[in-house]
Amino acid sequence: MDKPIHPLSEIFKQLGLSDDPVEIDRFISTHSPLDDDVKLVDAPFWNDAQRDFLVEKYIADDDWIPMIDQLNEALHPSKK
Repeated sequence: MDKPIHPLSEIFKQLGLSDDPVEIDRFISTHSPLDDDVKLVDAPFWNDAQRDFLVEKYIADDDWIPMIDQLNEALHPSKK
């Protein structure tokens, strides 16, 4: 059985951010590019709860990893 895949919008919703595609694009364009040496979870724009969510889901929930990786790549465009 395939594991469910969470859309990028679902991560934004879980982070307490707008899940509207226009707002997601605005968030990414506002906060990128992150320097290559800045890990996604260490970005200065996350609050503690958002950072904890990203870490927890990346470590403990394989369903979220592809979308967290997609968010990381969107914020680190030089790593594409």
